[in-house]
Amino acid sequence: MGVTRTDIYSEKENRIAAFAKVIGHPARVAILQHLFKINTCICGDLVDEIGLAQPTISQHLKELKNMRLIKGTIEGTRVCYCIDKENWNSMSRLMQDFLGQGLQDGEECC
Repeated sequence: MGVTRTDIYSEKENRIAAFAKVIGHPARVAILQHLFKINTCICGDLVDEIGLAQPTISQHLKELKNMRLIKGTIEGTRVCYCIDKENWNSMSRLMQDFLGQGLQDGEECC
């Protein structure tokens, strides 16, 4: 597969696509659901909770952090993660606008 030409799309279109890509993996969805459920920072029990190896969890956390859906704080030798509420709310509004476009009622077009 070739490189995607993101330069021909709007910033909004690129953000929607990036968000869809990052939550397009069930492990990341499970991580986000767990972080929402506990509503606090979490350090070590994601491996036990999600059931994947530590390096795999770390890679998924990195992707979520790069998208700024989660944030981490350093506590000694550990990094604790939680939902970045401001960025999550911003992304939520963007996706609601996109998904809320809806289709016109009436006859089928095809």
